[in-house]
Amino acid sequence: MKYSEAKQGRVFIIRLEDGDIIHDTLECFARDHDIRAASIIILGGADVKSKLVVGPEDGRAKEIVPMEHVLRGVSEVTGVGTIFPNAAGDPILHMHISCGRETSTVTGCVRRGVRVWHVMEVVIHELVSSSAIRALDSATGFELLEP
Repeated sequence: MKYSEAKQGRVFIIRLEDGDIIHDTLECFARDHDIRAASIIILGGADVKSKLVVGPEDGRAKEIVPMEHVLRGVSEVTGVGTIFPNAAGDPILHMHISCGRETSTVTGCVRRGVRVWHVMEVVIHELVSSSAIRALDSATGFELLEP
């Protein structure tokens, strides 16, 4: 386990609107408001054909091949995430959401493009005095959180 400490900063209450792409919109908001690190909660609706990363094909394979799930219908959403800068200082969102429709639910990462259906509510809790970054891990190819 690795850890660091941060303090609570500003709190932002956001309404994403119809057609917004979650990760693009929140990373842009973070840049525009000079948010270096944050925790995020989200709820609302995801539009049909939104794309989620739903795991690797083989969790222990040498090459990690992500699987993608495309939503077949409008879905209810709840999720959590974090923003931390990469080595270049760009804010990078890592967010997993659960999308439900009728009796089916799928959970995954929003990086492939989740489009808002009418509205999503977001609360961003800024973390200040944090030295944490996302650093490239050569073994996985992921930008991993380095507290």
